[in-house]
Amino acid sequence: MDKRIYPQPIEIVASPDPVEPRDYTTGEEAVAALRTIYERNTAFLREAFQHVLNTGEVDRRYRAFYPEVSLSTSSFAHVDSRLAYGHVAAPGTYATTITRPDLFENYLITQLDLLIRNHGVAITVAESKMPIPLHFAFIENTYIEGAVQQLSRPLRDLFDVPDLATMDDDIVNGTYEPAPGEPMPLAPFTAPRIDYSLHRLTHYTATKPEHFQNFVLFTNYQFYIDEFVAYARELMASGGGGYESFVEPGNAITRAGQTSPEGTPLQRLPQMPAYHLKRSDHSGITMVNIGVGPSNAKTITDHIAVLRPHAWLMLGHCAGLRHSQNLGDYVLAHAYLRQDHVLDDDLPIWVPLPALAEIQVALQEAVAEITGLSGYELKRIMRTGTVATIDNRNWELRDQRGPVQRLSQSCSIALDMESATIAANGFRFRVPYGTLLCVSDKPLHGELKLPGMATDFYKRQVAQHLKIGIRAVEKLAAMPVERLHSRKLRSFAETAFQ
Repeated sequence: MDKRIYPQPIEIVASPDPVEPRDYTTGEEAVAALRTIYERNTAFLREAFQHVLNTGEVDRRYRAFYPEVSLSTSSFAHVDSRLAYGHVAAPGTYATTITRPDLFENYLITQLDLLIRNHGVAITVAESKMPIPLHFAFIENTYIEGAVQQLSRPLRDLFDVPDLATMDDDIVNGTYEPAPGEPMPLAPFTAPRIDYSLHRLTHYTATKPEHFQNFVLFTNYQFYIDEFVAYARELMASGGGGYESFVEPGNAITRAGQTSPEGTPLQRLPQMPAYHLKRSDHSGITMVNIGVGPSNAKTITDHIAVLRPHAWLMLGHCAGLRHSQNLGDYVLAHAYLRQDHVLDDDLPIWVPLPALAEIQVALQEAVAEITGLSGYELKRIMRTGTVATIDNRNWELRDQRGPVQRLSQSCSIALDMESATIAANGFRFRVPYGTLLCVSDKPLHGELKLPGMATDFYKRQVAQHLKIGIRAVEKLAAMPVERLHSRKLRSFAETAFQ
């Protein structure tokens, strides 16, 4: 006989008073309304949680909803065909849930103003039917689970908790199909998906999402980070050079004109530490040490993508595959051989990854300016070609005939473990991408990376490579945003938000 006592079902649901939908004709007004709803509803959840902890009362469920922005159009509007975003493809109703309007304020205003201008319709702000998970109503790193041990009911009986069913990538993968009567997506990510990534970014990088800049450098070696930190600290000490501050893991901030940070940088670094050379308009540089391997590369780009950066570039080391290459030569990727496998279920390997002219030109010009070489002399130290990315670091220890044949047939000139993954996720998430690698060994030609040789190589080459990356990013930051976000990265039925 079952003698367990089951709690009675909760029939009372407490929520904030409903908000009537309202139309707005400027992005600024719409975002202010979104912010009011979001701040009220998240405050309701935080206060309800504290009430439950203080009183132990578990007689009701507490629920609040994300705000939502939508538009309806009945016209096939003829918009400026040069724009890659800021318009919908066909008549209908489009909507998206919104989180953290404080963090995304400028982005949202820009996107909504474009829609209002291009379609001549008002934007509607309302409450959605998507509940806000309790965990996402708190700031990053707030520990909730440990505080509820004394409650007589499970937390999920009282509050909505993160639900993986609402945090998928169906929209950006092009597989989302609205149910009958449901609006089409207006943005590439839902609010819960964004919230999930914002919390994971804090965990992986030990810096707050608001510190991330619109131009991101990825590297697979700490040597590059050490050089970036030294460069940034020297820049701050000399007045900033156009940057306002430098942020290190632990959110330690060194401001322009200062020689030491406010706060203490972490001594024990997280899995993928991030460093931010900030400008007031977020056009500065974020650099992340992603470590080695395609899994890390996918993980960090999955999360940074929700911040909608303007470009990300890979700077790292690779194996040179041609006898004519020398250690220290550069490789500018214009195509990728994907053997990393981590994105095969999201982006089939038959999908081509186009080279983006603006990125390629910026990187090549940066190499020429930093090295002082041009024309035929530049070709002596830099090759443009296919970069292969593999998921097995020790592929040389197996039967080499298969891998070598594929590398030869694809005309690959370099091999690494991250670049194609970063490019593929850039393509998938509509973030302009590029790769500039430095040859650090030549395994097919007997030049393996040995300790003494590697140390000397790092000392000589990392500083120059990083300077090239920084110069390239500054060139990209000087371009109009609409020029950077290429139409090459847009599908038939694309979301309107950049």
